[in-house]
Amino acid sequence: MKLDNNNHSVFLMYYHLVLVIKYRRKVFDDATSKRAKEIFEYISKKYNITLLEWNHDSDHVHILFKAHPNSELSKFINAYKSASSRLIKNEFQSIRKMLWKEYFWSRSYCLLTTSGAPLEVIKKYIESQGERH
Repeated sequence: MKLDNNNHSVFLMYYHLVLVIKYRRKVFDDATSKRAKEIFEYISKKYNITLLEWNHDSDHVHILFKAHPNSELSKFINAYKSASSRLIKNEFQSIRKMLWKEYFWSRSYCLLTTSGAPLEVIKKYIESQGERH
């Protein structure tokens, strides 16, 4: 296991984030998910966050990422939700018909540390999202 480090610390911090579309509307497809992922990768650099795995279902996304101890996760998540909401609704006009007001993401989110499960198990779980068995 390779640890991350900076000037003053050594760490290994993995997170599993689940973001849900407001009202559980089914607006995600491959194109919107790809754009949401691009926005995530762009914003995450400013917060010392690295994307490891991304997948979507029609009404939510699963994200596996690692962060530094100084990453302000709640600020990052709010910045991401705000920017991605605005950009996606502007670029995919059909989504506006399914949502109203300025909402895109639900106000809540699920953020889990992943130290309890092997990363490969979590990656496989995220990869399987959207598949029907």
